[in-house]
Amino acid sequence: MIAPADMAEIHKAAFAQARPWSAEEFASLLDQQFCHVAGDADCFALFRVIADEAELLTIATRPKSQRQGRARACMLLWHDRARALGATQAFLDVAADNHPALALYSACGYVRSGTRTGYYPRPDGTTCDAILMSRDLSQG
Repeated sequence: MIAPADMAEIHKAAFAQARPWSAEEFASLLDQQFCHVAGDADCFALFRVIADEAELLTIATRPKSQRQGRARACMLLWHDRARALGATQAFLDVAADNHPALALYSACGYVRSGTRTGYYPRPDGTTCDAILMSRDLSQG
């Protein structure tokens, strides 16, 4: 399994426009009963499964490994693991200006289900909307 320090390093490299999560934050999440990680040292997904719902908390790919299909493979992996844990629905939110992630999630079957206005703070003091997305996991 990927260590929290490695997750923090990947997250920091992958998210230049947002505050990266710390190793302590990843460790705290992984200590929670319902949180799980899928992936490897180049791309990981952190997700939570409670009852029949799964939520993608974050997914990150090292910049040198981007545009190679790793995130899509990681999405499929965490979906499989969430299904094995009993999830039938998946949810996530994504910054409205994160066009590569929006394309990935759409390609993985997610549809827009709402908006959180001004949800993501930016280093320059502005904010960005969060797009809420969901998909049915029962179809594979």
